Amino acid sequence: MVSGKSASGMSIAAILANRATRDPEGTFLFHQDEIITFGQVEMRSDALAASFHSLGIEAGDRVALVLPPCPEFVISLFAAAKVGAVIVPLNPQFTKPELRYMLRHSEAALAVTVEEYRGEDFLTLFDELMPQLPELQYAVTVGEEDLWYDDRIFQFEDLLSAGEGRDFPSVETDPDQDSFAILYTSGTMGKPKGVELTHANLLAVTSGTAEALGLGPGDRMIGVTAFFHVMGLGPGILGSVLTGSSLILQSGFGAAETLALVQRHGATVHFGLPTLFSTGLHEQREASLDLSSLRVALAAGGPASDDLRRAVEREICQDFRVAYSITEAASMVCLTSPEDPPEKRLFTAGRPLPGNEILIVDNHGSPLPTESFGEIAVRGPGVMRGYYRQPRETRQVMTKEGFLLTGDMGVLDEEGYLHLVGRRKEVIIRDGFSVYPLEVEDRLHTHPAVQEAAVVGVPDEVLGEALCACVVPVEGAIVTGPEIMDWCRVVLAGYKIPDLVRFLDDFPRTGNGKPRRVELARIVQAELSSRTG
Repeated sequence: MVSGKSASGMSIAAILANRATRDPEGTFLFHQDEIITFGQVEMRSDALAASFHSLGIEAGDRVALVLPPCPEFVISLFAAAKVGAVIVPLNPQFTKPELRYMLRHSEAALAVTVEEYRGEDFLTLFDELMPQLPELQYAVTVGEEDLWYDDRIFQFEDLLSAGEGRDFPSVETDPDQDSFAILYTSGTMGKPKGVELTHANLLAVTSGTAEALGLGPGDRMIGVTAFFHVMGLGPGILGSVLTGSSLILQSGFGAAETLALVQRHGATVHFGLPTLFSTGLHEQREASLDLSSLRVALAAGGPASDDLRRAVEREICQDFRVAYSITEAASMVCLTSPEDPPEKRLFTAGRPLPGNEILIVDNHGSPLPTESFGEIAVRGPGVMRGYYRQPRETRQVMTKEGFLLTGDMGVLDEEGYLHLVGRRKEVIIRDGFSVYPLEVEDRLHTHPAVQEAAVVGVPDEVLGEALCACVVPVEGAIVTGPEIMDWCRVVLAGYKIPDLVRFLDDFPRTGNGKPRRVELARIVQAELSSRTG
């Protein structure tokens, strides 16, 4: 396994070249019925890099990857690394306005996308988007159809063939200074912000995570269902290359498919959101699959209750760990360990990975004593360069001492374990995705039958938190919950669509007349409890 120390100073292109030289026949990816080796990814990414170069893609250019988890994503990632480009992984479930904003903001010069995904025709989508995006020169499509396209749209396989055996200039990369990825995450007002991470950011945290989990060539990882998330990009793809382990790709997001692939491929490491493990428990109770190959499972991206932790250890994997992970710190900050006392394993997010420092600070950013409640601040090798093209936003979250103000609230106990308590920012974590109420409310307020709207999160066994749109309708208006959901669906991504709609005559209010969100959430939760009680 490549340790954090030996990965220091390496670029992302170099770690693949190193792995492919030492272990060319080692299995990198399991994809459907196909096995893809490290040597094959190295060879194919070389060919694609040559074609990227022939299209004029140079060091520092942005290459957007609008793809589900697939071999083409991995090949494109390393091809971009070889020419010194910066990748911009984007969720293919984003709506057209969201994609347009992020492609424009990142100034992407080339986009690799899928022809069709979940009923969406991406060829038509990009054909419409490209005239609106002057920086976007080329689109590369992944698919098997015989398509018409112009001199700015290419098929992925054609570029592989065209670049095979062709040379391209080598690029000098400074891993500590050169960015490799811009990952979009929501801001405090629900607006996307591009988290700019260097090669060193990603590799340092990936190495630390791999060492904590004991990853090695015999491991097979499952549960990485989103490469546009930092966890999929870092511990998933890069973790496999650093350690020589294999990554099992899956086409869907469901726990049933994940657990079936555990049994089929003998997966040893199970990553996932807490919601994936929650639904996995239900699936396992129905299917009783053989999960004995699993040696460790890791949940990150949302709160994991002590009941969930106990159940997973009992029914899915005995070594179940929980992490505190944020995009701005390149993924894992803290991680529980088998050596932790039982109460720490069940009720904390563990202790910081080597190299990470955590402070608890007050509203002014001043450090608080041990066992104090406050905002979590992080300093370490994974902390981002900043928000891309947003220096003011960056200054608001970075202290002069180099600590990142996370917006999450917690307590650091005397033994150094982090207790997560809540979030300072007004954000709802639904199925691992951050949803800011204001963005959804802005859409709701445009509905002609809505006088006032407030979006709150309520506990949900599967999603972690469900979105509830509380609506005061215009007097005399007739509107239904499904109509409200459909109204949101037109412009918002699927994970931002309210799961519930509740109509009220008026809202409980604060002294200055604003909706009292805590009380609204209690009302909805009490109503739901009375129905299930």
